[in-house]
Amino acid sequence: MFNGEILKQAVISGAHNISIQKNHINDLNIFPVPDGDTGTNMSMTVMAAARALEDCESTSACEVADIVASAMLRGARGNSGVITSILFRGFAQGLKDMEEVNGKNMAAALGIGVDSAYKAVMKPAEGTILTVARMAYEAGIEAAKQNTDPAYVWETVTKAANEALAITPELLPVLKKAGVVDAGGKGLCTIFEGMLSVIRDGKVVEYDEAPVAVTVDTFESAAAEFDDDIQFTYCTEFIVGRNSEIETDPQELRDYLQTIGDCVVVVNDDEIIKVHVHTETPGNALNKGLEFGQLLTVKVENMKEQHKNAKETAKKKKPEKDVFTPVEPTEKFGFVAVAAGDGLKNLFKELGCSNVVSGGQSMNPSTDDIYEAILATPAQNVFVLPNNKNIILAAEQTVPMVSDRNVIIVPTRTIPQGMTAMLNFDPEISCESNSQLMMEAAHGVGTGLVTFAARNSEFGGKKIKAGDIIALENGKLTITEKNPVKALVKLAKSMVTRDTSFITLVYGEEISEEDAEKAYEELRDKFGSRTDISLVKGDQPVYYFILSVE
Repeated sequence: MFNGEILKQAVISGAHNISIQKNHINDLNIFPVPDGDTGTNMSMTVMAAARALEDCESTSACEVADIVASAMLRGARGNSGVITSILFRGFAQGLKDMEEVNGKNMAAALGIGVDSAYKAVMKPAEGTILTVARMAYEAGIEAAKQNTDPAYVWETVTKAANEALAITPELLPVLKKAGVVDAGGKGLCTIFEGMLSVIRDGKVVEYDEAPVAVTVDTFESAAAEFDDDIQFTYCTEFIVGRNSEIETDPQELRDYLQTIGDCVVVVNDDEIIKVHVHTETPGNALNKGLEFGQLLTVKVENMKEQHKNAKETAKKKKPEKDVFTPVEPTEKFGFVAVAAGDGLKNLFKELGCSNVVSGGQSMNPSTDDIYEAILATPAQNVFVLPNNKNIILAAEQTVPMVSDRNVIIVPTRTIPQGMTAMLNFDPEISCESNSQLMMEAAHGVGTGLVTFAARNSEFGGKKIKAGDIIALENGKLTITEKNPVKALVKLAKSMVTRDTSFITLVYGEEISEEDAEKAYEELRDKFGSRTDISLVKGDQPVYYFILSVE
């Protein structure tokens, strides 16, 4: 038997373990589209519980389990995070009124979570986190028949989870083709392993917040912090074609450059001398270089200005957390949508949404984010449009959380579906009829997306490299290109039919107005004679273009 203190440490250990391994779990994702990676979503979900437990002094297992369930529910992100939270919510239900628990109690409680998770998913598929959880639970029940010691049972649960993980490629052909196991299943195994470290060995997996992985954005942000440390303004680089008629020693050039700057690099062969130096007098550096031959290339950049711009860019890119203030439900109907980008957020507000939660592909909001937006909507009946398939499950968890208003989840999977659903709302009919009407309309709109490949992959026998421009037609990857506008035009040709009446083109933050106009003109030239075409500045990240076809 063990009490709530052990359970608390076990959950914290599990959270630490998945946080350490989240990037490895992210790498198991096989679809090249940028997304809210599984490891990150599950890590954020379980870490919400770990933070909630920091101030918990209870030694009651049921009280600790309740804290874990509540925190995970509110912090759940993405489908994998929500399923994890449901598993632990069931676990808490199974430990109700128990001060201490044994292995039998734990296995049975896990079973309640597994049953709830299968019911929560509309079309549960084997070869996923569900399979791993189910087989772990079944093994735990059998183990508890032999020995109810918590360490013995949880070790069996963890071993069975890993065995189930190993067969996920046999159950899902797409995993087998990619040569990986299911990412969500791997995440669950990692959590169970972290918990086992405490239950069996009494050791909490240690975790310190690791430095953020280096990216262009993080480099720019970091560089901008050191404006005052830049001693020389100009980064000067040039290549000299050596004069074969003059005998020169590159060391002389190096020695001179060190007197006028720092970060001096001079490399040479028989034909060229390549130079890099930070200096206040780039002209002097270039004039000295001319003594050794002709200048073949020259690049001079103002580092202080670059760092100033980087700081401004970092400020602009830093997302601000949505702040929602609860209000009384005074109106009959209200709407909450999920969208990323100022243009799209304003568009949904113009369509009638009281609140728009920041989020979408690659940035899944938590259940709590959506819950707060619902409470800030002054309506007795609140319709929620997730606008992304990875956010629907998180949105659905808010329904039982809200007691003073009726919450209706309209399971829109894309931004175009969300826009169309809003346009088809009828205030004269019931909530149930509206939900059906809105989704029927949403199903009638085609969604095209132009983005970039986040990882190397292979689809349809074609190899895709990270960074390639890719286009998706209703979720199916159909086109690879080198240019977003070209990809968009090809995508439109594939999607637009003789029956198409409306085309809406939404351009993202990485697309210039010039390129947006170029794309719009090409669509108008090809389809404008028979189709109404609109251009919208969405400012969305991730997607260069979102194409709505009705």
